Order: sequence, then structure tokens, then C-alpha cells
Amino acid sequence: MPLVGVICGSKTDVPLLKDTEEVLTQMGIEYEVVVASAHRTPDKVREFGMSARSRGLEVIIAAAGGSAGLPGCIASWTTLPIIGIPLPTSELKGVDSLHSIAMMPPGIPVACVAIGSWGARNAAFLAAQILGIKHDKIRKAYDDYREGLKTK
Repeated sequence: MPLVGVICGSKTDVPLLKDTEEVLTQMGIEYEVVVASAHRTPDKVREFGMSARSRGLEVIIAAAGGSAGLPGCIASWTTLPIIGIPLPTSELKGVDSLHSIAMMPPGIPVACVAIGSWGARNAAFLAAQILGIKHDKIRKAYDDYREGLKTK
């Protein structure tokens, strides 16, 4: 059963999440990927957010470019931790997305990672840290990864 839900607003965003998927796999974390737009398919986004906990998800990674409404929209429908990845898909190269994701109103937090591939990787590592609080196998995988950084 997936512990992490990865959601993005467009099929063209899916390749930008390759690094997220690779890290989740490396950490031994089951995940699902869903394409749903906060603006074009809001009912699908609402259903995803409202059903996430009952489907066994414990963390959601939401990637968005441009106005980047998706992470905040998901956060409005669930109290699970949300990690937002700003995607560099606009003329502003993701800076607009970074600001949109980081500036959530009090009480509806979204963790925001870096723009692009660094953020895509760090979103998965942050999910591993969160899940590691409860799941020993994931904590060990992340601890082993961090230990390996010392030899690089």
C-alpha cells in the first residue's frame, strides 16, 4: 500500500518527478503518482485530498509550476503533511511557483523545497524523514543514505 502520494497538475510535469520517484524507490517507499490540476480538475484534486488518509497515504508530495495552486489546494483538503515542489515550467523559471508554495496562510502549511530537480529529490528525502518517525525500515534506509554522504 502506498505511503506517499505524488501529485502533479499535468502529464507534462510527470517527467520532472523522475528524481522524486528514484529516491522514493531507493528508500523503499511505496508511492502512487496522480495527475490532477487544481484549476482544470478541481473535483479530482478534492477527492484525492479527502480520501488520502483513508487510502493509507501518510505524506503527499505536490508538484506545480506557474501559479502553483496545487500544493495549497491539497493542503486545504487534508491534514496530512504536504511537501510542495516548485517546477520551473513558467517564464519565471519556477520562482513564481516557489513564492506561491512558500506563502501559505497560517494553519494550512505546505513544506516547500527547492525549484526543480534538487527539490524533486529533497521532497522524497523529506518524506523519508517524516515516515522514518514511524517506519523503522525507512528510517534505516535514510540513515544509511546519510551515512554514505560522509564518504563522498
